[in-house]
Amino acid sequence: MANKKNFTPGESFQFSRSKVELFIECPKCFYLDRVKGIGRPSGFPFSLNNAVDALFKKEFDAYRTIQQPHPLLKSYDLDLVPFQDARMDDWRFNFKGIQAMYKGYEYYGAVDDIWVDDAGTLYVVDYKATAKEVAVTELSTASYHDSYRRQMEFYQWLLRQNGFTVSDTGYFVYTTGDNTQPNFNNELKFRTRLIAYTGNSSWVEPTLDKLVACASQAHPPASGSECAYCKFVDERSKY
Repeated sequence: MANKKNFTPGESFQFSRSKVELFIECPKCFYLDRVKGIGRPSGFPFSLNNAVDALFKKEFDAYRTIQQPHPLLKSYDLDLVPFQDARMDDWRFNFKGIQAMYKGYEYYGAVDDIWVDDAGTLYVVDYKATAKEVAVTELSTASYHDSYRRQMEFYQWLLRQNGFTVSDTGYFVYTTGDNTQPNFNNELKFRTRLIAYTGNSSWVEPTLDKLVACASQAHPPASGSECAYCKFVDERSKY
């Protein structure tokens, strides 16, 4: 589902959740990427994080099959089970995801998981992994945690656009690798916590309106104030 062409106003186009986040971070980088086809340099893949993500999916899929709550949910007294739907594989695939049309353009994002209660209300779930001395038990004010919040809210919006009843409450399955162990011994111990978050997706549609207006301009907009990529290019140009 990756775009094969650059954005042209009025023509069909697909924007991923990550490109919406890019627009929020730096309108200029977003414009160069989607309109001119000049993307940022790619970073190294988070292979260990991706492995944890894949294993979480397999683990929760086992409980999806039998429609029983995962032990983690029981430990938090949550009467929820993994949502069973034939579209889940598509919804979790990076280049397909949950799709929704808004004002002539398609938006999509790949969710990690969805849980459901007895009333049929859906709960968006995101897996996160890190390694620290102290286990992560709540979201902080760090900018990357703000992006996690927006990520969940965007998924909630996408599901609602598809006609589902979605709870404002979502959950982060946040696991922290323990780097205080005396040795590795071919084993990394984790501490997994469930962090509830009450989302508010009212920002999504106004942001998408601004995103399309930005992409429709004849010239690139100004850089985001904290964009390290643009700062690097500006400093490099001095030499």
